[in-house]
Amino acid sequence: MTVAPKALAHVVYRTRRMAEMLDWYGAVFGARVQHQNPAMAFLTFDDEHHRFAFLDLSVIDPEGSDPETKCWTGVDHLAWTYPSLKDLFDTYVSCKSRGIKPYWCVHHGLTISMYYADPDGNQMEFQVNAFDSDEECNAYICGPAFGTNPVGVEFDPREWLAALHEGASLDDFRVRKVHEPVSPIRGAVSELL
Repeated sequence: MTVAPKALAHVVYRTRRMAEMLDWYGAVFGARVQHQNPAMAFLTFDDEHHRFAFLDLSVIDPEGSDPETKCWTGVDHLAWTYPSLKDLFDTYVSCKSRGIKPYWCVHHGLTISMYYADPDGNQMEFQVNAFDSDEECNAYICGPAFGTNPVGVEFDPREWLAALHEGASLDDFRVRKVHEPVSPIRGAVSELL
């Protein structure tokens, strides 16, 4: 059964003007930086671990000369939070039965996420927080484990479902136990799902 998400969690943007974007979202939303590295930044204005994320394209293509990355600025994806990991997996099973498969499944450490594209290619992240409370999520995004691997580790939902059928609990998967290998963005195993 497909379960509706409980809330819009965040939006991710691709930019070539990172400092200006951080300043603007700070001024307009009162957003504060939760985590930043040379390639990305995560901001929030409330108790949620992040409401905005920014991917700095100038790290990928400093000159802005690559025709493929030149037009990439703008919205990367919207993220939707589900009430529980069970609801996320029920939605996966329901969508898969209709031929709708995620193109990337990744345990970000902070969230357990499945990424989908609609018929026009708009990207959606369906996620569940890996921790029980906002405080734990905020501590994680501001801490060293997130800095070690903010992208995440890919997973195959079919393997998780098989483990469930053998008696595992979904809670066994909530905390990311390994931080390697770092997933390539947009996934290496998506064709298998």
